[in-house]
This record gives sequence, structure tokens and C-alpha cells, in this order.
Amino acid sequence: MKLHRPLVEAVAEALFQIFQEGKYADKVIERLLKSNPRWGSRDRAFIAENTYEMVRWWRLYEEIWKFGNLEIGSRQMDVMTLIGIHLMLKYPEAHHFLISNFREIEWPSQEVVLLQKQSLLADLRTAQSIPDWMDEVGTSELGEKWPAEITALNEPAPVVVRANRLKTNKLELKKRLAEEGWETQETSLAPDALVLLRRGNIFQSKTFLTGLFEVQDAGSQCIAPYLQVEPGMRVVDACAGAGGKSLHLAALMENKGSIISLDTEAWKLEELRKRARRSGAHIIQARPIDSSKTIKRLHGTADRLLLDVPCSGLGTLRRNPDAKWKLSLEFLEKVRATQTEILRSYAKILRPGGQLVYATCSVLPSENERQVERFLSENTDFQLLEQRTISPAEHGFDGFFMASLKMK
Repeated sequence: MKLHRPLVEAVAEALFQIFQEGKYADKVIERLLKSNPRWGSRDRAFIAENTYEMVRWWRLYEEIWKFGNLEIGSRQMDVMTLIGIHLMLKYPEAHHFLISNFREIEWPSQEVVLLQKQSLLADLRTAQSIPDWMDEVGTSELGEKWPAEITALNEPAPVVVRANRLKTNKLELKKRLAEEGWETQETSLAPDALVLLRRGNIFQSKTFLTGLFEVQDAGSQCIAPYLQVEPGMRVVDACAGAGGKSLHLAALMENKGSIISLDTEAWKLEELRKRARRSGAHIIQARPIDSSKTIKRLHGTADRLLLDVPCSGLGTLRRNPDAKWKLSLEFLEKVRATQTEILRSYAKILRPGGQLVYATCSVLPSENERQVERFLSENTDFQLLEQRTISPAEHGFDGFFMASLKMK
């Protein structure tokens, strides 16, 4: 890989927006790549890949700089110094490139930077580049499982697609994608999932534009089947967001019955409507939650209820590494309270004999099993059928939790 100063400066600009202006990494990168149409596919890949890696390992790079007391020029530590450390750890030609293109900075040797990194790997917080509070919570809740989970959560996430059963099947989709140059492999975790073997703009493929698949992590694909839906049922997806699981439910129901997809953010539901049109899912009704009356009108009406509640998102750190630096213990406490309230108030949407699934994209028991335990202790007319955790360390995909509860 040949390094170029404008591309490195683009990474620096992205990192400034993410860390100094508090913007979300995926949106920053999306806007940045659109800003310069002259960048080729390799340039765009370099910017996106290295920005995400810098975000993922930010604390480690800071600690390398601090631990070695590396005197890089006369300036205080800034984004460019950390990028330099990252490049020297990744590319053999980085040191020569840095001293040739950034003469204003006095760079240490790659050997020194590598030595400092090796000296810091014994500490999990530094080695896995996570804030202290996150390590304390993870250790407290997961014990000896935590190191393996956080290590897995720092690996780049694979791109997974879900074959849309309303228009195709997995084997036919695999063939069509191969014809377009997209090689895939199957996974036993989800029956409709295909893992892409290379990265690229899959959203411009003909198979996507004609609605043959949705991009959805294999762990996420386990949630809709957990509802055990059947054609003709009335289903409510009460925290639908942009509707990935609503679309999956429509396919499982063979477009027969009705799905009411709710969310407090109207713009997310508009995205769901677009996706539903593309996928051919015509049984979905997208409704914004304007007030508590929206929920009350649905009391006692649903055969199935999906509560994919707001959560810390710790199970998706691989694809959202900036969440490590945006989350806080205060937010975690607040979101737990929100989960408790949603489960308590929205469960009334079910009719007797119906089933609900409580789900999160977190690996923390305090957001998962403990929430279910609390609800069951307060609502004796519900019983737990089964629950499941998708572990990044064990399964190799994002982390999810799901619990199936039945109303007596």
C-alpha cells in the first residue's frame, strides 16, 4: 500500500469531527467520501478502514505516546501524532513516508513505537482500548468471560446479508451475487444469512436494488424467528427503528397478516417504508408513537410483540467502535430504566395467549436476563419460554440477547 499525504489528512479530518465535534463515525466517513469524487475505490477504502481502526484503538495509541514519553516535535499530542503511531504499527513503509511528508514533526522510529505497544499489552483496558468504566462493568457482569468478549468486539465486523424470502432464497441469492462478483459463505447461525468475503459498495448491486436481500448481521437475524410467527398473525414491532426486523417478520409471515411497526422517530419509519417497497413487504404499517395513546389503542390486540428495546449497544462495538467513547455509565443507567419501562408498559399490547420477545444488542446481563427476571417477578401472568444470547466470542458475529415470554 502506497501512502499519500492527502489521504492521511482526510483521516485526520474525520477523526477531528468524531472526537472533537462528537459526530458519529459512519456519518462522518459517508459525508467525507462523497466530498471528493476523484478518490478511487482504494483511496476510499484506505480512508474508511484507517479511520475506523484509529477510533477502535484510540486509547492504545494515546497510551503508547504517553508511556514512552515520545517527544514528537514541540507540540502537544494531536490527531496527527496518533495517526503516525497507527501507520507505523501497520505499514512497513510508514516511517519513511512520515519523515518525508511531515517534516515539521520529529518522528520516533517504528521499532520504538512497536516496543512501547508490546510493553502495554498486559493491561486489558489498554490492550483492548476501552474506557475504565466499561472494563469495570464488563468484569463485574461477565466475570472471566469478559476478556474474550471484548477481544471479539474489537475485531472488524463482517458484512452479512439476509436473503429476502419474498423474492428469492439463499442459494439463488448466492448464485446471483456470485454473478455480480460477490463471493459469499454460509453460516449455521442464521438460515437466510450469507457473509460477504470482500468489502465494497454492495448497496449499488442489482440484487440489492431489486430487493433480493437486506444487509443484516447474522446475530440480528436470529431475533425475528424467535417470535415464532405464522402467516395471518397480527404482529407489533414496537421499537422498529428503520425496520430491519419488521422486514424479516414480513418474509417469515409470507406477506400474510399484519405488522404494525412503531417508533418514536418518524424519520426512521420513513426509511422503513422505502425498504418495505423495495423488498415487496406490503403487510407493514409504519406508525409514529406520538403519545402514550398510541400504545393504549393497541392494548390486547397482538398475537406477537417484538420489543427490540434501546440499549447500550455494546454487542455492536465492532461495527460502531466510536460508541466506546460516546457511551457512559450514566447513559447505561438511564437506558436500563427505559428498558424496564418499555417492557412494563408495552407488554399490555399482547392478547392472552400471545408471545413477546424482549431483545437487545447488548452482552450485559443487567440489560438482558435481569430485566426479564424483574418483569416476571412483577407480572405473574407471563412465563418465560426460552432465552438466548448470541456471543461475539463464541459465534463470531454481533452480540444479541433475546427472551421469549408468553402471556397466560
